[in-house]
Amino acid sequence: MADLTPRAIAWATTMSGHPGEAVVQAHAEPGARLGLQRPILREQREAWEAERLVPGATLAYGAGNRVRPEAPDPERTCFERDRDRIVHSTAFRRLAGKTQVVVHPTDHQRTRLTHALEVAQVATSIARGVGANVALAEAIALGHDCGHGPGGHASEDAFDPFLPEGYDHGPWGADVVLTPLNLCLETLDGIRNHSWSRPTPATVEGEIVSWADRIAYCAHDLEDAVGAGIVALADVPDAVVEVAGATRREQLSIFVREVIGTAVATGEIGMSAPVAAALAELRSFNYERIYTRPESLAQSAAVIAVLQALVSFYLENPGRLPEPPDDPDRLVHATVAYVGGMTDRFAFDTAVQLLGWDPARLPRPQ
Repeated sequence: MADLTPRAIAWATTMSGHPGEAVVQAHAEPGARLGLQRPILREQREAWEAERLVPGATLAYGAGNRVRPEAPDPERTCFERDRDRIVHSTAFRRLAGKTQVVVHPTDHQRTRLTHALEVAQVATSIARGVGANVALAEAIALGHDCGHGPGGHASEDAFDPFLPEGYDHGPWGADVVLTPLNLCLETLDGIRNHSWSRPTPATVEGEIVSWADRIAYCAHDLEDAVGAGIVALADVPDAVVEVAGATRREQLSIFVREVIGTAVATGEIGMSAPVAAALAELRSFNYERIYTRPESLAQSAAVIAVLQALVSFYLENPGRLPEPPDDPDRLVHATVAYVGGMTDRFAFDTAVQLLGWDPARLPRPQ
């Protein structure tokens, strides 16, 4: 170890941990102690939920409602298992390389992964505040965008022409991307229907995520745009500022508390008309000044062109797919699934290397 730095040597000395009186510990000095006599297992947490969650909340039970039956987990509720499966999935990890609003984001701009984490934070805050199932809300929130292709919402426009039913990231995520995880039907329903243009989710937790998603992206996309110099805080409409403030911190606080307060007052997941109008005004502002500005539309057009070219290439050369389908009738679906699963960088690099795509035609940072 002569060539190692002192830090590397110190790190190596912790290889086996630190022996304590009865157990091996992570640190040399004794730490805190628990007054625990037995593990808190799934059945105890299910009983806690049945006693504490409000009427109308979704209760976990056993292995959960799954397409392929499973044995219950000893420690985790069915929705906790769903959350863990999503977090450990390839689709979730790939969100780190997928566009939220801007391709090739800077270190301070959101990706689909950070957006999913922030939606989960908003959703769990609301779920705790109204006495709903936090684990289910978190699972839906973490998985809600796993169906997105590279390049943000433009990927949906790119893939639409290839599929008779079109490409919608919610149903695609629930019914294609996350199918191997065998998630609970309640989790899949919330993911499938989180967009406001979709049918109402079957659970109150699904409705919570629908609001959490909109609250999060409205506030966070504005913050990213301000940081990038696309808009200024002074540009935010008075109708928004007077009700919810101009900053992300103010807006999240007001909107989250409003959903909780409305649920207490009415029993429904929603907002009072004045606060909902402020959120709508914020979304309209973002739509006009961020999402549909000329640079954004140019970025979307470039995304559509490159993704459609990739799909067309693989349809003409199915042998170049990593796993060509045995059934020719499944070729289009398999091809869209493969290209849709790509990260931004992998898709754009593949187009350059495989298609000879001119890098000048690739989507550019806004």
